[in-house]
Amino acid sequence: MPVIFEKSGCGRSAYPMPEWKLDDADPIPPELLNDGVDLVEAGELDIVRHYTALSRMNFGVDTGMYPLGSCTMKYNPKINERVAALPGFTGLHPLASRGLSQGALEVLHGLSGLLCAITGMRRFSLAPAAGAHGELAGVMVIKKYFEKRGERRGVILIPDSAHGTNPASVAMCGFETREVPSTSEGDVDMEKLRSIVDQNVAAMMLTSPNTLGLFDRNTPAIANLLHDKGALFYCDGANLNALLGVVRVRDLGFDLMHINLHKTFSTPHGGGGPGSGPLGVCDELEPYLPVPVVLKGKDGFHLEYDRPDSIGRIHSFYGNFLVALRAFVYISMLGSEGIRDAGETAVLNANYLLSLLRKDYNLPVDRACMHEFVLNDKNMPGGVTTNDIAKRILDFGYHAPTVYFPLLIPGAIMIEPTETETREMLEAFAEAMIAIKREAETSPETVKTAPHTTPVGRVDAVLAARKPVLKWEP
Repeated sequence: MPVIFEKSGCGRSAYPMPEWKLDDADPIPPELLNDGVDLVEAGELDIVRHYTALSRMNFGVDTGMYPLGSCTMKYNPKINERVAALPGFTGLHPLASRGLSQGALEVLHGLSGLLCAITGMRRFSLAPAAGAHGELAGVMVIKKYFEKRGERRGVILIPDSAHGTNPASVAMCGFETREVPSTSEGDVDMEKLRSIVDQNVAAMMLTSPNTLGLFDRNTPAIANLLHDKGALFYCDGANLNALLGVVRVRDLGFDLMHINLHKTFSTPHGGGGPGSGPLGVCDELEPYLPVPVVLKGKDGFHLEYDRPDSIGRIHSFYGNFLVALRAFVYISMLGSEGIRDAGETAVLNANYLLSLLRKDYNLPVDRACMHEFVLNDKNMPGGVTTNDIAKRILDFGYHAPTVYFPLLIPGAIMIEPTETETREMLEAFAEAMIAIKREAETSPETVKTAPHTTPVGRVDAVLAARKPVLKWEP
């Protein structure tokens, strides 16, 4: 596609302006003159068409299906964006007085209550700015809890099916990570777990559902085992989309969890932000939440800082407010029935899409899934790999699924359709995936050299990762 300078023509302009007539005593300063500056000269129509065409080169959830497993890239209602853009919220200064901030404080307090109702937790802090930040705050709470009890525990257990940020959060807080293997059916190996749970274990972090898209059937047993040893049970709630309105995380035995508002509760996800990873805790851990905490008193809402057992402040002011606002509107509009419908539909869509693909693609763990599932490239004809499939699907107008994750499945293709896609869209996506399998059988080079219709063809991903070009030079 040509750059805008190639559409420039001498004398063209978007708007005709009257000639300025200034007195000789008030000349135009030389630095304001554009003599010698290479500026674009193009008509308004040329400019509009150029930038509209550029926008069409991008792919997003508003333009097509975005089936990234483990990320919940679902469509978010535009009404939530409208509310988040209201001047009464966007124009509110973070240092505004309590009296002028009652509306914002009520939103934060209300959202915390809604998240408690959905998860069964005692209280939420909305301060964490992302999922990994929520994890970090959670591990800090775990550490503070045992410090207050006078116990020195140095190990946190993490299954091999966990999100990759879990061990990083653990290490940053000075704990040792100990991996727990999974069985061939995708559950935590209880025999191995029993052999490593001792008095030095502070907690176990379990992604629920896990990154295989499965509900770990041993979850209550794991909770009992940990609690019998005095350890805590942490839920990585990044996949909460599958449980909405169906089961409360606290009822499964978890003591604390984080939620990704930008995955589950209506914030556009990707591009580095914005995000929000609220941390929810049970009664026993509530004193250790970050400050401030939004409370409601007789004279309205206020921020409480006087919490001597708190882990302290983890974010400037009170987290990403407009993300919390979007979530508050989203949950309020859906209500309890709508929230449950979202969770059930997410699971239904994933299982329906899985049923359409299971005859043509290998299913490493053959079980009913939750909100996502994992295929792989085992026995794919023509030497076609997962990477080839991901590149070829772009030519069909879809974003690629998550590939090569989770790491315990070789050649993984991780697909999450979410609850917002229609049956027709799921069937069309399945047809595209099956067509790629047929191409692998009859013309594998078509798949192995894809994509063919995108603005940029296949790039050297290894070279890009090892030698990134961070500055463009003409």
